[in-house]
Amino acid sequence: MRFTVLTIFPDFFTSPLKYGILSRAIESGAVEVEIFNLRDFTGDLHRSVDDRPFGGGAGMIMKIEPIHRALSGIKTPSSHTVLLSASGKLFHQKKARELSQKEHIVLICGRYEGVDERVAEHLADEEISVGDYVLSGGEPAALIVMDAVSRLIPGVVGKEESLREESFSSPHLLEYPQYTRPRNFQGLTVPEVLFSGDHGKIEEWKRKKALEKTRKNRPDLIRRYHGETQGD
Repeated sequence: MRFTVLTIFPDFFTSPLKYGILSRAIESGAVEVEIFNLRDFTGDLHRSVDDRPFGGGAGMIMKIEPIHRALSGIKTPSSHTVLLSASGKLFHQKKARELSQKEHIVLICGRYEGVDERVAEHLADEEISVGDYVLSGGEPAALIVMDAVSRLIPGVVGKEESLREESFSSPHLLEYPQYTRPRNFQGLTVPEVLFSGDHGKIEEWKRKKALEKTRKNRPDLIRRYHGETQGD
C-alpha cells in the first residue's frame, strides 16, 4: 500500500510517522508514505496556494491549480484520490476496509476556509470527513485514515485475531469491556464470569456487554443493528 499526502505543512507528519502502527508498517515495507508540499506546485513568486472566494465570504479558499499540477505528476491508473473535508462522507470502518484494498491512495489535505469545489467534483475520486466537527486542516484527518487503513493490511497488526474482535468489526457494535491485572483494585473487581473457564458463558457475556456499551455510548449504532437483524 502506498499513501501520497498533498499538504502545505509537510513537517506535520514527521513525528507521527515515527511511532506506532504506521512506523512499523513503513519499516516492514507493507506501507509506503510520501509527503508532497503543495507550495512546490505553485507558479508564482509567493508560492500562493489560496485566494479569496468568488461571491464574497470569510476566509481564503485553496486553489485548484497547485492540486491539479501535483496530481498530474503523481497519479497512476491504480491511484485512488481522496479529498479530506468536513463536507465529505463520514469515514467509518467499512470505508477503511474498502480503502485497504487499494494499491495507491492520494490524500489531499484541505486548509483555510475550504478547497475549490472543482477539486471535489473533478479531481478527487471521493470526499471524506473523519467526523462531525471542523478541523483546522486535513493533516490530522490524513493520519487517521492512514492509521485505520494500514492496520487492516495483512501483516501490519501482530495478532490479526484482534482485528475481528475490536469495535466496529462486528457491524454496528462497539467492543466489549476488557480487564487485566490486578483482579481487585481498591474494591473494583473484574467480572467473575471471565474466570469461569466456560467459553460459552464468556462469549455470551461479551456479546451482552458489547450491546450494553453500544446502547450507552452509541445508540445510533444500536438502531442500525436492530434494523439489519430484523431484515435478515
